[in-house]
Amino acid sequence: MEPVDAERARQLSLFRPLGYQRNSCGYCKSSDGSASYYTSSVAVRPEHYGELIDRGWRRSGTLYYKQNLQRSCCPHYTLRLEASAYRPRRDQRKAINRWNKFILGPEYMRKIANLCPRSREEKKHRKCNFDLLSAVHEAEYSNLKRPIDPATNRALEPAHRFEVNIEGDSVSQAKFDLFVKYQTKIHREDVSRWKTKDFKNFLCQGIKRSPATVTKSNESEKKLGSWHQCYRLDGKLIAVAVLDLVPSGVSSVYVFYDPEYEQWEFGKLSALREIAFSIEHQYPYYYMGYYIHSCQKMRYKGNYRPQYILDPESYTWDPLDGELTEKLDKRPYVSLSRDRSSGTEDPTPTSSTDSKVNEEELSLFALNMPGVLTLEETKALKLENWYLLYHGSFVQMSDLVGWEDMPMNDPQSLRGIISELAAVLGPSIVKNSAVVLFD
Repeated sequence: MEPVDAERARQLSLFRPLGYQRNSCGYCKSSDGSASYYTSSVAVRPEHYGELIDRGWRRSGTLYYKQNLQRSCCPHYTLRLEASAYRPRRDQRKAINRWNKFILGPEYMRKIANLCPRSREEKKHRKCNFDLLSAVHEAEYSNLKRPIDPATNRALEPAHRFEVNIEGDSVSQAKFDLFVKYQTKIHREDVSRWKTKDFKNFLCQGIKRSPATVTKSNESEKKLGSWHQCYRLDGKLIAVAVLDLVPSGVSSVYVFYDPEYEQWEFGKLSALREIAFSIEHQYPYYYMGYYIHSCQKMRYKGNYRPQYILDPESYTWDPLDGELTEKLDKRPYVSLSRDRSSGTEDPTPTSSTDSKVNEEELSLFALNMPGVLTLEETKALKLENWYLLYHGSFVQMSDLVGWEDMPMNDPQSLRGIISELAAVLGPSIVKNSAVVLFD
């Protein structure tokens, strides 16, 4: 690796290893049914997080995790939608049309039809075709026609002023108050559960924001990093969609809204708008987070089609519909690449550990966690050259006393801890990152 100068340092993502842990499952409520590898960071570049997503990672605030699907009760599968291929279902179209009618109001719609009538061809096309981009922007105040109303001699106004803008993932009192209202009313949480610092750690400390770049094809801006898409009605903040924008797509992190508007299905409204945002700004894919086939509440994600599931072993993408869904109906863990290479319908995953053994005490290399580098593959990364950020300065692992004598497959040794992190992150991220052991 080349020396770390100031410019190179800015290009590195930083990771603090937290290790492999078993935890209670938030879906089936099993006390220790979920197993994941964890790392934390406040300095991850958007292009690196995009690579992590495509290796099965997600983040919650500054905590990054990759589940061991093979050893979890409710496997979390990464899924993505090809934005330009999306075709909304009837219920999704209905949701955005209902919202637009609410914003515009019957009086505005009636008067605008008289003052600015559509041609016969426009009416026919609108009736037979649903244009997603037009639909999500139809009721935005900046896009509305406001001719002079003869009855009042003033510009025609809609029933409500609706505005949407995207801004940095900063903390504000309005956002925090809305978030607490949402958590207490929708998720029935105690108001004391959340403080401003908790909200900041959860939804306002995301991946690094990069300056907007200009794409060559249409000269439009393409933002990267963590952002808040804010919805305002008559000047009041009513919803916030937290988004991670990476080169390959738009990743939906969280949506919170004013419970007073729950009837308007903000889950659907925000998804439609985020897909439209992906198309407009040329992000190829829309990531809705994890898909959990065994959880009925998570099945809705499959309604946004065509969805593709990340194979946990080969990191290839398979259509959710069809063969994959049929197999997920029969067994919780499915890797189509494994099925195809084994030539059997239900191959038995290989594992060198007893199911009764405490996994947290074992080396990650003994667990055969899907999609993780083997011990030999990790050795080939030459981790002695990996960077370590220590007291504000970058050193290499080989500078650590006794590095070569530490066993890589000992989860208690420093080299073992760092080797496990490298195995889960993968070669590309290791090349473009550094390790932080102490905050």
